Amino acid sequence: MISLILKLFFYQSPILTYSSDEIAVYDKIFDDAIRSGGVIHYTSTYPKHRFIAYIAAHKGVLLHGSNDQFIEKFETRRQTLFNGEYVEAVFATKDGIWPLFYAVFDKKKLIGNIRNGCLETRSGARFHFYSFSQESGNNTPWTRGMIYFLPMDSFKRAHKGLVSFDEWTSQVPVKPIAKINVEVEDFYYHDKVSVHKSTESVLITWLKYKLRILFRKTPDDFAM
Repeated sequence: MISLILKLFFYQSPILTYSSDEIAVYDKIFDDAIRSGGVIHYTSTYPKHRFIAYIAAHKGVLLHGSNDQFIEKFETRRQTLFNGEYVEAVFATKDGIWPLFYAVFDKKKLIGNIRNGCLETRSGARFHFYSFSQESGNNTPWTRGMIYFLPMDSFKRAHKGLVSFDEWTSQVPVKPIAKINVEVEDFYYHDKVSVHKSTESVLITWLKYKLRILFRKTPDDFAM
């Protein structure tokens, strides 16, 4: 029932399956990067978002997306969890799509606020939403960014309930073991980003999210 309700308002994560050939390609790319310093040189014809999702699911790592392409160590900083609780931590996620938004959304172009997330049900189903203020939308807020692969050792799940955000936190600094450059085209939901008024309630943004995507003027608004 919870999944059916969430599906009305948000987009459910695609169910990805991988051929043996695809897996072999991804394993080699990642293993080669680990052996050679961690920079992933992606030459495969398979979509990059599939590679990122596979590595997140099968290599014991978490993901962090950033505009900064030269982070050598993630330091803890004061941030809020989805429930508003303050923590001093490094944030990451197990989801292969959500951090791409943070990698390719240009924070320097932000005016007002952004509202986004990956909600996960207790059964493991995941649902996404992405919206930023109208002023930011007028600013062409896309850029190139980086996805960092972080070891899971020091992380713990921030919260796990009937429905929760896929947030993980580490209370100690973390060094990434690999990274990959990404562009807006690599963000699976780049054509499913909406805009909202900065002053409207979060609840209204959630309730109107898919309607705004459905009724906007062209399907490519805010995609590039």
